[in-house]
This record gives sequence, structure tokens and C-alpha cells, in this order.
Amino acid sequence: MTHPAAFGIDAGSTTCKVVAVDAAGNLVGSRLEATRPRLEEQAAALLAGLAADLGLASTPPATATGYGRQLVREAARKVTEITCHARGAFRALGHGGTLVDIGGQDAKAIRIDATGRTVDFAMNDKCAAGTGRLLEHTAARLGVAVADLGNRALAAGNEEPISSTCTVFAESEIISLIGRGADLDAIIRGLHRSLVGRIVAMARTVGLTPPLILSGGVALNPGVRAMMQEATGMTVILPPHPQLMGAYGAALLALD
Repeated sequence: MTHPAAFGIDAGSTTCKVVAVDAAGNLVGSRLEATRPRLEEQAAALLAGLAADLGLASTPPATATGYGRQLVREAARKVTEITCHARGAFRALGHGGTLVDIGGQDAKAIRIDATGRTVDFAMNDKCAAGTGRLLEHTAARLGVAVADLGNRALAAGNEEPISSTCTVFAESEIISLIGRGADLDAIIRGLHRSLVGRIVAMARTVGLTPPLILSGGVALNPGVRAMMQEATGMTVILPPHPQLMGAYGAALLALD
């Protein structure tokens, strides 16, 4: 078994991720779970748990990222999400492009050049519209599993426009559509269109350099991927383990 040399932890608003890399920077282990209120204790338990999984007596050097990074006592370094996501995606794919990371409560667009350098970035962390939270709220309102939203959006025969750019107002709009008897799949498709429009507009502010790279939990949604490709005319690709890119980049930085 390859010996783990460094850990990275992404203490996100929705999920907490920890990964291990070997001395060459290859990902050799990971853990992911929903973020809990006592994040400081959760981070410590995740790091210790992954170390135990890999047969380590102690945690190797670690770097933390994510909104809760300052709470990770075990991390020697705390680094911004922009730096970690760019580093992780560039190493995973071996090339640059425009990286869009769609998380539970924020979204980031990062333009990465051919050397892996961050050229420009933009971040939406003030509003849940354009993030996974909008999809979660809608799924709960419609009684649909979050994992099913993307396929239902793609299968819809028509589309109900969702004009609101605020999660609260969008939810009110959806309630009105339900009250008028609108098709649920058409509502879901319209919601995806609204979310993608907001994300693409943000990405255009940093410059769309092909390919378009998606990371974060929402990257696993096939409806979002298809509509982003349609909206930009660019090939959309996913790195391996798209949810782990921030933690992976943090682990790579811990090797330095």
C-alpha cells in the first residue's frame, strides 16, 4: 500500500471532506460526510478516522480549506478555497480552463492558465440562488429526491420559466406554479435553467476559457452539466471525485 504523506480537509458549509495523498500527490484515501454544527469536533474525528483507515498512528501534515477552515486545529495551514480548488483540479486533469465549483451555499468561477496559475476568479457567497441550496429547497418542496432532479429536468417535455434570482422568491414562484397545476418536471427544468443562467453569468465575468470544468456536489447533476454546455457552447468536463477537489488541493499544498 502507498504510504499517505499529507492530508487535506475541506470544511464546507454542507459537507466536510478529508483526503490523503502520497508523496507523489496521488489520492490514496478519503472520507466525506454532511457538515454538523460542532465542526471543530467533526474535523478532528474525520482526520483521525481517515488516519485509522490507512493504518497510521497519527495524522500527517494537513492543510484546511472551506468556510470552517479556521476551526480545524490539526491543520498547520489554512488556505482559501479558490487556491485549493484550482490546485486540485489542475493536478487532477493536467490542464487549465474555467473551473466552476458549485457548492451547497456558494459558487466559484476560477480561470486557470496552462501552468495552473489562477488568472481571475469570482465568488457568489451572499445569496443561495446559483448554489446547491436552491436545488435542495426545491426538491424538498416538490417531494423529489435531490439525486433525481437532474434526470427529471432532462426528461421534461416542456419548461416553466423561473424568473426570480432569489431563493426565497423562487420558492414562492414555484408554489404558485404548483397551485396552477404546472407539470413538476417542467418546474424542475425551469429551475435548472435559472440556476445555470446565474452561474454562467458569473463565469463570464472571469472569462470562459475552454474547457469548462465543474466541481462540487452539484457537478454530479446531469441536468446542470447539460444545460451549462448548451448555454456556453463549451465542452463540460468533470475531474475524478469532483466533490473532493478542494480537499485534494489542500492536501497537495500540505506536501509543499
